[in-house]
Amino acid sequence: MYKSLIRPLLFKADPEKVHHSTFSLLKKLSPLPGVKGIWRSMFCYEHQSLERELFGIRFKNPVGLAAGFDKDAKIIDELACLGFGHIEIGTVTPKGQPGNDKPRLFRLPQDKAIINRMGFNNDGAIAAVERLKKRKSDVIVGGNIGKNKVTPNEKAFEDYEYCFETLYPVVDYFTLNVSSPNTPNLRELQDKEPLTKLLKAVINLNLTKEKPKPILLKIAPDLTEGQLEDIVDIVKEVQLDGLIAHNTTISREGLKTSQKLVEEIGAGGLSGKPLTQRSTQILRFLRGKLGQEFPIISVGGIMSAQDALEKIDAGASLIQVYTGFIYEGPALIKQINKVLVSRVKG
Repeated sequence: MYKSLIRPLLFKADPEKVHHSTFSLLKKLSPLPGVKGIWRSMFCYEHQSLERELFGIRFKNPVGLAAGFDKDAKIIDELACLGFGHIEIGTVTPKGQPGNDKPRLFRLPQDKAIINRMGFNNDGAIAAVERLKKRKSDVIVGGNIGKNKVTPNEKAFEDYEYCFETLYPVVDYFTLNVSSPNTPNLRELQDKEPLTKLLKAVINLNLTKEKPKPILLKIAPDLTEGQLEDIVDIVKEVQLDGLIAHNTTISREGLKTSQKLVEEIGAGGLSGKPLTQRSTQILRFLRGKLGQEFPIISVGGIMSAQDALEKIDAGASLIQVYTGFIYEGPALIKQINKVLVSRVKG
C-alpha cells in the first residue's frame, strides 16, 4: 500500500515539508489507544537469530535508521514501533542552527535517490537531551555529533567534546561525523593529522568516564584508497570502537536523471540506489584491512532485502537505512529481518 498509494501522494509535495508533516502525524497518532501496538504488529519482527552484540551493546536486530532522519530525537518512540534495531539521531551540534538555505532536499525518483544539502540543521545538543530524557522505548540510540558551521576546523574538537559531554547520559554510542559534504571544510577533518587529533580528544574524554561509551567514526564514500588506508591506520592507532561506512557522496556518476535537472539542483550529498555498489566495495576493503571482528556499520544504497544481504555477506556487522526507508516504506525493515531469519532456518 505504501508504494502504490501513500508514496505517490507524498512525492507530489516538497520533500522537506513532507518530512515535517509526517513527523507531526506520527506524534498525533501515537497516543491514540492501540496505535503503537498496531504499528508493532505490522512492522516489527523478532527472532533470536537477529540479535547482535557489538561493543558491549545488544541490538535486537541488525537494521538501524541512519542519522539525518530524526535529527532532533523528536519521534524516537514512534520509530521504535517500526522495527528498527537502533536509531541514530543527529547530526547534533553544540548550538542549534538553521542549516543551509531552502530548498535543500530533492528526490531523484528515476534513480531511487535523494540529494540533500541540509547543513546540520538541528535544535542543538541540549534540546536533544531533553527529548531523550522523556523517551519510553528501549531502542538503542546513537548520537551522531558534529561541529557548528561557524566553528573553525582548528577548534572543531571543542564542539565534539561539548556534544559528547552533553549527550553522554542519554545515548548508547557516539558517531563522529566528519564526512558530510554540506558543511564548509568539514571533510578536511578526515585528513590524517586533524582526524587523529579529534579522535584522541574525544576518546581521552571518554576514558575519564566510569562507563565509557563506544566511539564510532562516519566516513565519506569519496575517499581514495590511500585515504582509506589512512583511516585504517588511525583506527588501529587510536583503538576506535567502530566505523560507519558511509555518508552521502558528491559524485553524480551514472545517474539516469537528466544532467540538466541534476545541475539545476546543484550541490549536496547524494544517497540511495546509486551508492549500492560503491558502499559494498568500501565495506569489503575495510573488512579486509581491519579483520572479521572489528565493528563496521554499512549504510548506503540499501533499498531491498537483497541489498541488505549483500552488505551482511560483505562483512557488515550492522546496517542502516535512510533513502531506502523513504522509497520502500517501513515494511522494508521487516522484509530484511524476515529474509535474514529465513536464511538461518534454511
